[in-house]
Amino acid sequence: MDPVVTRCEFHGDGVTLAADRWDPPQGAGGAGVDRKGVVLLLHGGGQTRHSWRNTGRSLAADGWSAVAVDARGHGDSQWAPDGDYGIDALVADLTSIVGALGEKPVLVGASMGGMTSLIGQGENPALARALVLVDIAPRVETAGTAEIMAFMRSGLEGFASLDDAAAAVAAYTPNRVRTPNPDGLRKNLRLREGRWYWHWDPAFLRQGDEPTRQADSIVHYERARRAAAAITVPTMLVRGAQSHVVSEAGAQELRELIPTATVIDVPGAGHMVAGDDNDVFSGGLKGFLDDDVVAVRR
Repeated sequence: MDPVVTRCEFHGDGVTLAADRWDPPQGAGGAGVDRKGVVLLLHGGGQTRHSWRNTGRSLAADGWSAVAVDARGHGDSQWAPDGDYGIDALVADLTSIVGALGEKPVLVGASMGGMTSLIGQGENPALARALVLVDIAPRVETAGTAEIMAFMRSGLEGFASLDDAAAAVAAYTPNRVRTPNPDGLRKNLRLREGRWYWHWDPAFLRQGDEPTRQADSIVHYERARRAAAAITVPTMLVRGAQSHVVSEAGAQELRELIPTATVIDVPGAGHMVAGDDNDVFSGGLKGFLDDDVVAVRR
C-alpha cells in the first residue's frame, strides 16, 4: 500500500510555509499501519522540503506521519518581507508549526533545520518528544560552513541550463552518485529570463562585515551549547563521516552536553547525509524511533 500524500500549508511568524505530508497507508475498510506519531522534517539552508521525499515515504510505510516544510524564503514558502532569516525567526516558525500539528512531533533537522530544532527544543522543553540532528551540533567547523556559503553564492547569477546546475551540485558533492537526468532539479530552480536560479531568497545570504559575523558566531555557539545542555528528550546525532561541518570533536562535545544522546556516523557521507546515503540514514532513523522513542512510551 502506498502512503497518503497531501500538500499543506502552515502559518509561521508572519509568513506562509509550504509543506508535504505523508500518512501511513490505509487498506480496505480503513485498516492499515498503526500510526506512531508525527515526524517533522526540516531541511538545511538552500534546500527545500523535497530533499526529504524518500525519508517521508519510508516513515509513512513504518507507521509515522511525516511532514516536510519549506523554510521561510525557500522553495514554495513565502519570502520574509523584512528579510529576516535569523535563528529567532526560524524558531518562531517552528513553534507555530508544532502548535498547528496538535501533538508533539519528533524533530528531524538537517544543518540549518537541525540548529533550529536544537535551539527550539533546548529553549522550550515542551516542544517535541525527540530530536534528531543531521550533521549539525553546537560546534561547527568554520571551513565547512564557508564551503556551504560559497556554493550558495556561486549560484546567485543563475545557470544557463539544468545540466550546468547539476554539474555545480556534483562538484560540491563529489561523493554522491550523480543522477543522469537533471530534471529533478526543477523543484529547486526557477527559470527567469533564460537562466535557472535556485529558488530561495538571496536576502538569506546577507550578512554584516567580518567582525560582526565573528561576534555573531560566538554568541550563536554559546546559545547552542546552553540549549543542548538543557535537552532531556531522546536525541540522536547522525553525522556524515566525511563531513567538513561537524568534526569528531564537535560530535564528542555534543555527547558531553547531552550524555544520553546517540551518535552514529554514516560511512561515505558528507554534510548532506540523507542525500549521500539515504538507505543508511533511514535505517538509523528507524532504529532510533523504534528503540528510543516508541519503546519509551510503552
